[in-house]
Amino acid sequence: MATRTKHSTALDVCVNGLLIALTLVATMFINIRLPISVNGGLIHLGNVPLVVAAIVFGKRSGAIAGAFGMGLFDLLSGWTLWAPFTFVVRGAMGFIIGFIAGRKGGKSVWLNTVAVVIGCAVMVVGYYFTEAIIYGNIITPVTSVPGNLVQAASAVVIGVPLATAMRAKLKLGR
Repeated sequence: MATRTKHSTALDVCVNGLLIALTLVATMFINIRLPISVNGGLIHLGNVPLVVAAIVFGKRSGAIAGAFGMGLFDLLSGWTLWAPFTFVVRGAMGFIIGFIAGRKGGKSVWLNTVAVVIGCAVMVVGYYFTEAIIYGNIITPVTSVPGNLVQAASAVVIGVPLATAMRAKLKLGR
């Protein structure tokens, strides 16, 4: 394993900062509020940069982009109560996607799709339990599942082809 240099560490900080910003912007400005959800849920495209971060740059960057990018969204947009849960759920989602996609991520659309589906399943289940904790029952969270599934679908339909193409084009050897 190659030793890390100051240059690569600085580069990692810059790349991760950019990925956090992209995730925040996609979550904040490309979203639709849901009238069917008890909590006024949200469908957004923040999952797309999260998926790109995880598949192209790895599990660590995926976790950082998801946790900080969407956690910051919650803090800046009035969903403050959700921020700690989002930090954990989206961080886990990004880590799992990057872990499963692994080194072969750019070469296998199938593997990337499986990684994103599993990561999104973690997201849906994580937010279900989050709402169960926040609302104090297990029925209310059911209303948010359709919106979370739409977010998952956007991650698969938009994020996987984009990340796979970027990874192949950049020829990264993480």
